[in-house]
Amino acid sequence: MNESFKALADPTRRQIIRLLREKDRTAGEIADFFNMSKPSISHHLNALKHADLVQDERKGQFIMYSLNTTVLEEVLGWLLELTGTGKQTETESKSLDGKQQHQDIDSKKEAD
Repeated sequence: MNESFKALADPTRRQIIRLLREKDRTAGEIADFFNMSKPSISHHLNALKHADLVQDERKGQFIMYSLNTTVLEEVLGWLLELTGTGKQTETESKSLDGKQQHQDIDSKKEAD
């Protein structure tokens, strides 16, 4: 998930995510929205691909880029948990329950 946050830290990459939310696009279509070179756009797309936020698929002579919504949902779920508005995974819930039980035992020992 660290790679996802690193990729999303850049405003150009966040804008690319917004564009791909609307529809799948080629690198050229994405580049049309920016005032930068195509190699720079390619660099940003590679960073998003490395973070697994974007997928690419060759269609004829073009490469179409699309969002990997699974990874985006994972990042969003983590952020929602952090703010207390999301739900915890079963593993996290068990881990927290175990910590709470440990704290309860420690508190009981201190009271005795």
